[in-house]
Amino acid sequence: MTAAPLIDLRHISKSFDGDLILDDLNLSVPENSFVTLLGPSGCGKTTTLRIIGGFEKPDRGQVIFDGQDITELPPNKRQLNTVFQKYALFPHMSITENIAFGLRIKGRSRAYIEDKIRYALKLVGLTGYENRSVNSLSGGQQQRIAIARAIVNEPRLLLLDEPLGALDLKLRQDMQYELIRMKKELGITFIYVTHDQQEALTMSDTIVVMNQGYIQQMGTPEQIYNEPENAFVADFIGDSNIIGATMVHDALVEISGVQFPCVDKGFGVNRPVDVVIRPEDVELVAPADGRLKGRVTHIIFQGVHYEMEVTAPDGFEWLVHSTKCFDLGQEVGITVDPFNIQIMNKPASEDEEAIAAE
Repeated sequence: MTAAPLIDLRHISKSFDGDLILDDLNLSVPENSFVTLLGPSGCGKTTTLRIIGGFEKPDRGQVIFDGQDITELPPNKRQLNTVFQKYALFPHMSITENIAFGLRIKGRSRAYIEDKIRYALKLVGLTGYENRSVNSLSGGQQQRIAIARAIVNEPRLLLLDEPLGALDLKLRQDMQYELIRMKKELGITFIYVTHDQQEALTMSDTIVVMNQGYIQQMGTPEQIYNEPENAFVADFIGDSNIIGATMVHDALVEISGVQFPCVDKGFGVNRPVDVVIRPEDVELVAPADGRLKGRVTHIIFQGVHYEMEVTAPDGFEWLVHSTKCFDLGQEVGITVDPFNIQIMNKPASEDEEAIAAE
């Protein structure tokens, strides 16, 4: 029997000033998981987080926490804590006072609070910072203190709203690994909001891709990257070649007038489809050995690979990532392993495109 989810959002809708932000959204989050809400600005991910946290009320729908309806419950009555991008630390308080704030409101004993502070500071790697002022800390250190302040309250759920957005690249990467470590050590559930695709792929057990108030796809990082369910997900998660094509029949697709074997089935006969091929899955070979021919029209060295554009006779510009560099203007052959060709149904309308995964 499947265990009940820790968080269950049921038919959530929310509008602001007449603009529909969430439209009949349903989402279940299992306990002790790291779930990332991913999407562009305005897609509804932060609104979803704020509804879970109690900072916004849905126009319709229910927020169920561990089987109990908490839709009308204020934030301070929920078994969760939130860490925002702006950490909301108290500048006039020491680190100890910031971390202890919630515990003192709950009336915890001095010994209990001191023990929790020592544990939290050790967990975030800031032992010895007890008496520092907030203003003396770097952005990364402030972020760690905000997390420490949250975890001392022993929440079953920790909500994080783009908490790494203000950090530089190296520090952001370091903090990603710190959050993964803390999640494993604490055994609590994380719901994390970001628009950074790489961050989502790195940290998550489950990624929820959102757009225009709808969930486009939900799955593991591997599923989201390797098996996108529609063109929006394929285009938003990493680089992709998205090509209009024709499904000749099961396991055979026609791209740019040339037939390619594939492994997908069930798309009909001679039906228009969209094909997704990742740049690293495009193989450049001698012209005579390729299914398609093209000419290298652009090259950028990216460190671990070369990024090239190869223009085919029909004008489509293939994006290619390869450790082997070809000369600018060189004619090449293009081939793709059948397992690396992802077939998707073409949306019949803009509405269908927006809710392709609903």
